[in-house]
Amino acid sequence: MVQSINTKVDLVIDATSHIRISDYGKIMIGDKGFEFFNNRDARKFIQIPWEEVDYVIASVLFKGKWIPRYAIQTKRNGTYTFSSKDPKKVLRAIREYVDPNHMVQSLGFFDVIKRNFKPKSKK
Repeated sequence: MVQSINTKVDLVIDATSHIRISDYGKIMIGDKGFEFFNNRDARKFIQIPWEEVDYVIASVLFKGKWIPRYAIQTKRNGTYTFSSKDPKKVLRAIREYVDPNHMVQSLGFFDVIKRNFKPKSKK
């Protein structure tokens, strides 16, 4: 059995991890960090302490009406992508522990296209 890093839990919600192939499980947000536990395999878990979180990136569509997924970028281990039943509730719980300036919106489809056609300035 996996030992949780949290001593106080703020939110537990059903979620999907999009790291490799989609894994279904539960997200637990608490005072020490962000955790994902797989429903079927206890060995597949993700524990991210709040000190390691660099940015939280939300994919926002329809002017904030729908958030299909969000990602947590860590300082050393890369980016972890998740989706959940109520993403706004999850992001509000994360905002208590992560600086709101480090919670950003991902680029939209047309922003990526526009970025590719901009001329590169000389350095």
